[in-house]
Amino acid sequence: MAKETHVGVVGTGIYLPKHSRSAKEIAEATNGNWTEDAIIEKQGLKSVRVAGEDEGTQEMGAYAAQDALKRTGTDPLDIDVILDIGEEWKEYPLTTSALYVQGVIGAKNAWGIDIQNRCATSLGALKIAKDMMIADDDVNTILIVGGYRNGDFVDYSDPHMSMMYNLSAGGGAMILKKNYGKNAVLGTHIIADGTLARTAGVEIGGTKNPITHDNLSEAYKSLRLMQPQVMKDRLKEVSVPNWYACIDRSLEKSGKTRKDIDYLAILHIKRSAHNGMIKDLGLTEDNTLYLEDYGHLGQIDQILSLHLGLEEGKVKDGSTVSLIAAGIGYVWGASVIQWGEYHG
Repeated sequence: MAKETHVGVVGTGIYLPKHSRSAKEIAEATNGNWTEDAIIEKQGLKSVRVAGEDEGTQEMGAYAAQDALKRTGTDPLDIDVILDIGEEWKEYPLTTSALYVQGVIGAKNAWGIDIQNRCATSLGALKIAKDMMIADDDVNTILIVGGYRNGDFVDYSDPHMSMMYNLSAGGGAMILKKNYGKNAVLGTHIIADGTLARTAGVEIGGTKNPITHDNLSEAYKSLRLMQPQVMKDRLKEVSVPNWYACIDRSLEKSGKTRKDIDYLAILHIKRSAHNGMIKDLGLTEDNTLYLEDYGHLGQIDQILSLHLGLEEGKVKDGSTVSLIAAGIGYVWGASVIQWGEYHG
């Protein structure tokens, strides 16, 4: 009897800038609001990556795609679709990142599209890719790829911005293949709360508040909590329940429970929140990696964590991997991958 149609992860690719910003440098940039020890212990940051002039969002995504192709031995001509999860802050506004990557890697048979859900985009892309391949006989291989350098916008002297001191830079890629026979993408669940849609974002530079001669220097450091108290109060009420609802529902869709989780690919969050979630899920640090040496690469975190988990042997054949994300807007999500041979 033939196995049911499934989608498997062929492999991942990563690109990380060589330059970094240390906890000490972050603390100094806060003008005394934070100490180095507090950045390390409370924020959970030893360093973040800093992109250089030639390490744009699209370029870092292309580098990560090339890394994934090399690691997996995938022929770029076999890629049918490119889903680009890179951020809107990129080399040239109104250019399509997926098509830039397509040109760089020579995926001439692929079409591409950019999708965006802030730091939860990778999990939305994972669901979209799986659903596309199951629904369309012509789509057999999909590249999920993107770059991230929103840390450029952070004003460390703004005390409201402490939750974004961890913003970092880099690129990530994941190649998915229909009926691959292993590393099956199982259930995904996503929850959104549109009441928080404009509580955080880049305040200056859009049609509502254009860049002018007078606000030019301010504009490029204007990623802000635009309604900090509203955001704080609402997240305190709904964030943890929504996150656990996504985790539990994605596991349920996969025929699993929390007890089945072997590895948690978790985005970078402050140390106390990370430790609390690990404890609540009945896990230990052996079941995850804390990205204190990398910071928060937005929607690349889940790919990076999976990539590192594989390199360190924390993810192996038979591992049930739970990938979790959250993005301003506000979105929470969780996906499950069953690593190893697919049994249907």
